[in-house]
Amino acid sequence: MFDLPLQTQPETQKTGLPPSFLTVLADQDLPFALTTACHASAALMSGQAHPKALERFATLAEAMDGAIVHAENVTPEDAPRILAILDREGRLVLAGAVHGGGVAWCHPVSDAAEARAVVSEASQARGQAMRATEWHEHGLARRLRHHADVLDARLVDPLWRVFASRALQIAA
Repeated sequence: MFDLPLQTQPETQKTGLPPSFLTVLADQDLPFALTTACHASAALMSGQAHPKALERFATLAEAMDGAIVHAENVTPEDAPRILAILDREGRLVLAGAVHGGGVAWCHPVSDAAEARAVVSEASQARGQAMRATEWHEHGLARRLRHHADVLDARLVDPLWRVFASRALQIAA
């Protein structure tokens, strides 16, 4: 149905899994996963896109440091990226935009009312991005979608909001 090239990675002899999955699977007992969005066209079109786990960590501080190390390896030519830290249950703990070899952490919303306002603003930005695409303003559309993604990154799970805010205060 889709004419997308199949990208295969070499498998390891022991597990039969690609090497990039070995560290993630080996550390399943670690509570924090550093993730990035899946950019596979087929997964996005089918609604099956899930975050790609980059590495797992024992503490939030280690995960934040891991995000910074990962951001240092992102080239400026790469598309804008959002890195997210998820807990074992897949809840958003903290997220940030990769910029200039670092991570600009997004401050979590403080309550449900602010979350609703952020969702509304992100929705409006995506609508504007769709109109910009129709007008063949692809650069503007990309910036608007990234802005919406940054807004979404503020939607930390209610369980983690206070903890993430405090972690950002300590890190500053």
